[in-house]
Amino acid sequence: MEKTIFTKYERARILGARALQIAMNAPLLVKISKEDLEKIKFDALKIAEIELDSEVLPISIKKPFPKKRRGQLKRPKSQKSSDKKKEVREEKIEKEIIEEGEIMELAQPEDEMEETENNGNNDN
Repeated sequence: MEKTIFTKYERARILGARALQIAMNAPLLVKISKEDLEKIKFDALKIAEIELDSEVLPISIKKPFPKKRRGQLKRPKSQKSSDKKKEVREEKIEKEIIEEGEIMELAQPEDEMEETENNGNNDN
């Protein structure tokens, strides 16, 4: 029998679902001795992992694959006009930002020194 290889996401989903079943007193599919159960502290997730590794879980994963298409992709004609509209809108927004925005200057260490000196004088 071929061993099924699951992705980490499939494995997590399977373990979580089975651990929930075990936590709700579902019967175990693998015989585990009382001593082994005590070693793993009756952890439902560990038990589910043992069941998954022993390949007794009756779970199948369906993996849909995309359909293969042949042919050239064509861009719809209506999109060309919307691109022009977008460009015009973006230019308008940029102009508004430039007109409304203030030019920020780099902070100079001297300016910061003046501010701290002024704050110190106002405290008195």
